Amino acid sequence: MFMSESIISVENLSKRYIIGRQAQKGDGLRHVLEQAVRAPFGWLRSANNGKRAKTEEFWALRDINIEVKQGEVVGFIGRNGAGKSTLLKILSRITEPTRGRIHLRGRVSSLLEVGTGFHPELTGRENIYLNGAILGMGRLEIKRKFDEIVAFSSLEKFLDTPVKRYSSGMYVRLAFAVAAHLEPEILVVDEVLAVGDAEFQRKCLQKMDDVAHAGRTVLFVSHNMQAVTRLCSRCILLHKGQVELDGPSAQVASAYMNSGVTTTAVREWEDVSSAPGDEVVRLCGVRVRSGEGAVVDSIEVHESVGIELEFEVLVPGHKFLPHFALRNQDGTVLFVAVDLDPAWRGQRRAPGRYVSTGWIPGNLLAEGYIYVEAVMMTLDPEAVHAIVGEAVAFRVVDDFSATNTSRGDYGQPMPGLIRPLLDWTTSFLPRTGVND
Repeated sequence: MFMSESIISVENLSKRYIIGRQAQKGDGLRHVLEQAVRAPFGWLRSANNGKRAKTEEFWALRDINIEVKQGEVVGFIGRNGAGKSTLLKILSRITEPTRGRIHLRGRVSSLLEVGTGFHPELTGRENIYLNGAILGMGRLEIKRKFDEIVAFSSLEKFLDTPVKRYSSGMYVRLAFAVAAHLEPEILVVDEVLAVGDAEFQRKCLQKMDDVAHAGRTVLFVSHNMQAVTRLCSRCILLHKGQVELDGPSAQVASAYMNSGVTTTAVREWEDVSSAPGDEVVRLCGVRVRSGEGAVVDSIEVHESVGIELEFEVLVPGHKFLPHFALRNQDGTVLFVAVDLDPAWRGQRRAPGRYVSTGWIPGNLLAEGYIYVEAVMMTLDPEAVHAIVGEAVAFRVVDDFSATNTSRGDYGQPMPGLIRPLLDWTTSFLPRTGVND
């Protein structure tokens, strides 16, 4: 039975997709018609021989059971393909489940994809009222919140422009402002906040915090463990469509970062059109390189390591700020490194392929697994065009026999986020006035 104090109850929820084989060359309409003319009953023989198009089942979610109480802020984490977005789409009534029961008590406002719920031909102003009506709000109720929504989005100048002319960042700013300010009982947010400038992302996190403190429920999907542990009191880890862990955010995030760790030293997107980014720039590759230039997934503490970002600029005239963030197994950001190559710093770049590599000196990182978040950003105005969390990962290994590390002669585990090798100086003052 559903718990009376729960605002969201999920029972045995499953979602199945049917995947068909890709069409082969010659499988077009003309080919099918030709085959039908030549052998009118050929399709029947093929069917009897089991040669028809093959399909297979894919269970994005399987037997999910979750209870969320009013006022809870719950984070959903997991690898890509774990089922996080599918679950939120079902809870937002965008996708139907294959089986199972869902009980929602309250109005749901969701922000899962850029422009969700917007009509491209309508203006920003009209879409605010449209979204409010979809949520079941009256015109006066929407009007009461209208100025606050516009102020938060900072889109006053474009309010009467059709949203089809908005950039992806403008879409998200207005969509989040609408979703968060129209007072839903349940706010559902996927990691679309990756689009937009850093200041707006901070505003969004603060707004979600305010919504939670007002007693409303927030469901938040993110690869950013710091954002999850800061914002969410509870975290649910999904793995292959099932709940693997459910508990306090810090514990679940730590378990996620430490269990089933894989090191992927290279991530590449061969098809530029589907690579992370937008019409301005696409991130085409992220790699971990040794000091000798080889792609590696493991380095010694004392070795230098390079993080390589390959990207394609599509539109001329922008100042780019490629950078990456390193996180440890607990999701703590160790540091952020920005491309400061003097040859390109502050320069407006022509279209083409670029490869930027940031070198991390040896004896800086502590042992353990390191995750790299890759970011493509422009200045003037500041905008984030692509963020790939956990783009690559590598392991820092501590060789106890090495003499050129900060360990020295110490043989026990060494705590700390970093492990710098410092220059030490020691002065000596002999004691005086002491009898031998």
